[in-house]
Amino acid sequence: MFIQTESTPNPATLKFLPGQAVLDMGTADFPTADAADGSPLAQRLFAVDGVTGVFFGTDFVTVTKADAIEWDHIKPALLGAIMEHYQSGQPVMGDDHKATSGHAEHTGDDGEIVGQIKELLDSRVRPAVAQDGGDITFHGFERGVVYLHMQGACAGCPSSTLTLKMGIENLLRHYIPEVTEVRPVA
Repeated sequence: MFIQTESTPNPATLKFLPGQAVLDMGTADFPTADAADGSPLAQRLFAVDGVTGVFFGTDFVTVTKADAIEWDHIKPALLGAIMEHYQSGQPVMGDDHKATSGHAEHTGDDGEIVGQIKELLDSRVRPAVAQDGGDITFHGFERGVVYLHMQGACAGCPSSTLTLKMGIENLLRHYIPEVTEVRPVA
């Protein structure tokens, strides 16, 4: 098994490409070790000292490290953990995992606008940020403001504010006049 690695715009995050499916569809975010209970692979990765976050896409694993840790020190252990996991035959996710779109549900008068926002995110934004090892999902829409949740390499990335304001906000405002601003949520 050959696992490729790619850097991301976030210097604290590295993208691992195991050369086989990670998830059948959707994404899975584990911002803490406690959140990793439903994933044997995420648990293995959090067992490596210095790992602060794990994120899965359909064909990649993104790992975020603590600032005090150097990639040269933990990358071999992470590669080993991923290889051991795939050789063990264990599933990436436990039986109780259900794939979702990742977007929050929205009820209210703005249903048509929210549908357009989600469609633009799915068709234009999410494929681009997945290439960088992250994901951006819809969280809410209120009085012209779109609230988005940033995951994986996007969470805590120095360039995420620029991406959000100059890229996503301009895109949404261009296609959907009711959108006036885009803000991240924690």
